[in-house]
Amino acid sequence: MKVTMFDLGTPIRTGDAKPDSRPDSAGRRLVQRFARGLSIVTALAVAATGISPSATVPAYAQDQSTRGLPIIRDTEIEQLLRDYAEPILRAAGLGKQNVKVVILNDRSFNAFVMDGRHIFVNAGALFESKTPNEIIGIIAHETGHLAGGHLLRLREQLATAQTASVVALLLGIGAAVAGARSGSGGNVGAAAIMAPQSAINRSLLAYVRTQEDQADHAGVKFLTATHQSARGMLDLFKRLSNESLFNSRFIDPYLQTHPLPADRVAALEQIAKASPYFGVKDSAALQARHDMMRAKLSGFMDRPGTVARRYPLSDQSLPARYARAISVYRNGDLRQAIAQIDGLIHAQPENPYFYELKGQALLEGGRPAEAVAPLRRAVHLSHNAPLIQILLAQALIATDQNKVADEAVNLLRAALMREPDAPEAYAQLAMAYGRKGDIAHADLAAAQAAFARGDLKTARQLATRAKTRLAIGSPAWVRADDIVNVRPNANARR
Repeated sequence: MKVTMFDLGTPIRTGDAKPDSRPDSAGRRLVQRFARGLSIVTALAVAATGISPSATVPAYAQDQSTRGLPIIRDTEIEQLLRDYAEPILRAAGLGKQNVKVVILNDRSFNAFVMDGRHIFVNAGALFESKTPNEIIGIIAHETGHLAGGHLLRLREQLATAQTASVVALLLGIGAAVAGARSGSGGNVGAAAIMAPQSAINRSLLAYVRTQEDQADHAGVKFLTATHQSARGMLDLFKRLSNESLFNSRFIDPYLQTHPLPADRVAALEQIAKASPYFGVKDSAALQARHDMMRAKLSGFMDRPGTVARRYPLSDQSLPARYARAISVYRNGDLRQAIAQIDGLIHAQPENPYFYELKGQALLEGGRPAEAVAPLRRAVHLSHNAPLIQILLAQALIATDQNKVADEAVNLLRAALMREPDAPEAYAQLAMAYGRKGDIAHADLAAAQAAFARGDLKTARQLATRAKTRLAIGSPAWVRADDIVNVRPNANARR
């Protein structure tokens, strides 16, 4: 399991202007206050297309100085989430849109959409969901946002709000000037600006609350169409409602991005129980995979003491043994970890992820030559999963044997066909080409790695050098030339 950074582009920074002694500085400060207020509600509305239980702005929206989001990449978990999502996406008419479920390394409970191609789910939501049906319900809700075109409609609402805000701003400035001339000071202008802003904010938030209600209804519709229960979604929202019920007693319902918990649960319960599939339960096999996912997340993310309490030695179930083996390897006892992982392999000799774990433990423990065999087995059993191919190539390269460079190159090129934006794969490819003495392609791969990381300056430098060694007009030369000539703002958007 790996954590990488997903670049969301250059952050927007806002701040107070320096004090100004000129006559119109008070008016400018009013404008700045208004602009900051609008930017806050805009961020709030954009962040709202999710299921955050407390209806607060997620941290990624609050802290605009953070350029990227930490993403967990893991073949086992991603395959499980694909299996959860595919029937829902097909029912929503999005089966061919290549929508991906992305896992964020965040222990808080949240899920959201930010574009038409990704559903973001926090690791905390995966860990806290006790059944597959609960996570499937989350995915169904977020798919409701995608299928309803809520992001596009929200942008239209924001554009309308901005137009109304400009008009209100101009009217407010006029009132401020009139107040200044009459000697009443800046309070009249401030009130004239902030009052319509408050009305605009409330209108936007009411619109977002409507979208949340529509996404709940759509989610139940998709679950019913796939003969699945909405009980998991309902149970989950009930738990979240109980956790935030006390706080919600003191909340202004018109300043929330999501419907209040009790109201939302009541509405959801009515439509969920009307489904003929409300009593359908998850299969035992799917529940077992879900339990393994939660154990894996605990092993990688929790402290050893937490893992020991959550999965004590008295628990000899496969998920408990999985979590303990990962925790032991992550905390330095490689010998004991390998013994425990071998026990897992003995229990399920056709499980590719146990071999992957053994290979990763050996590789990170400084024994790459021993990691090759289990990773080869993991690649075979996983039907050439690209992330495991990359790990095998890394082990081959780490053996410092030039004879395996060709195999590493072939593995990485195959993996990049399905993971074209993986910086680590390009970095390993650069090293593999270096082992072969192919400096031109090593430079190109290093340039592609820098480009995938968002380091355009380094990418251009390496691509320029690669062009001098590559045959003019060759496919590799063209790729290098593309990097050299890319516009900086294009990479920022990327």
